Amino acid sequence: MPRPTGRVLTLLELLQSGGTRTVAELAERLGVDGRTVRRYVNQLIDLDVPVESVRGRYGGYRLAPGYRLPPLMLSDDEALVVLLGLIAGRRTGLMTAGHTASETATAKIRRVLPRHVARRLDTLLDSLAFTDRPGEFAAPDAGILLTLADAVRHRRPVSMRYTGGDGRRSERTLHAYGIVAHSGRWYVTGKDALSDQDRTFRLDRISDARTLPGSFEPPEGTDPAQRVLSGFATAEYRHEVTLRIHGTVEQIRARLPAGVAILEEHEPVAGEEDRVTERWLRVRLRAERLDWLPPVLASLDRPFVIERPDALRDLVVTFADRLASHARRA
Repeated sequence: MPRPTGRVLTLLELLQSGGTRTVAELAERLGVDGRTVRRYVNQLIDLDVPVESVRGRYGGYRLAPGYRLPPLMLSDDEALVVLLGLIAGRRTGLMTAGHTASETATAKIRRVLPRHVARRLDTLLDSLAFTDRPGEFAAPDAGILLTLADAVRHRRPVSMRYTGGDGRRSERTLHAYGIVAHSGRWYVTGKDALSDQDRTFRLDRISDARTLPGSFEPPEGTDPAQRVLSGFATAEYRHEVTLRIHGTVEQIRARLPAGVAILEEHEPVAGEEDRVTERWLRVRLRAERLDWLPPVLASLDRPFVIERPDALRDLVVTFADRLASHARRA
């Protein structure tokens, strides 16, 4: 049976997880009665832990907002989850520029892990493989990321210095709708005052950001992730491609996701089963090169019509002839 001190520490862990905990809930989790829960709470208060009593139907106990306990307590499984999150975030590029902070945090947690937990972690890491290369993309500055997040939450304009892909630098004012992590990079999307249009910017190309006085209202139904993906699909590239493909939305999206192509109705279908109904859909996309499209269209295994460009039609015919030639030699 756990000692009273152990139950007091468990109570503190429960309160640290956030929200208000009822006496009945705490009593059940600790395996004691309500009177004992109140005694444990008083012991925490005697240790200067700011436990608040919340009255009312849904009342109970909670920690005062902003309170942080210096010695963080994690269970074995929680420590593993935190370490895996740090490692995966660093490998996939979804870390801020402070790689040193990630490494030192990992080292601190590993130092205090029990040996059997450390062995479990090492076993997992030895058997774990990533499809991406670590450090493949530049990471954003942590201060800039937090400044933009504050601007998004409080709907405040933000001034920033930005370096475009062509190397040109500019000062911009942005009404930021949201921050999006996509394929190892961080993006911020919103209305750019310089062009008076919705734009998407890479965070690693922002050298400075600060919030400005005032506020704004984002458009209704704003979906930052969808805006970023749509921006990729409509970006300026060498070739504009238009196809008609017969299939379901899911079948087409499996090979041509939203960040690559835009789907439009060619044969309108009413009802809630649109996504699972096979019909002709018009597909629009932009590409710098066309040679990757014939294998993708072949993998769809759906009827399709190439509207433009003619060069893609020629590439598909050549690709089909090459496959037929290989099959005959086999």
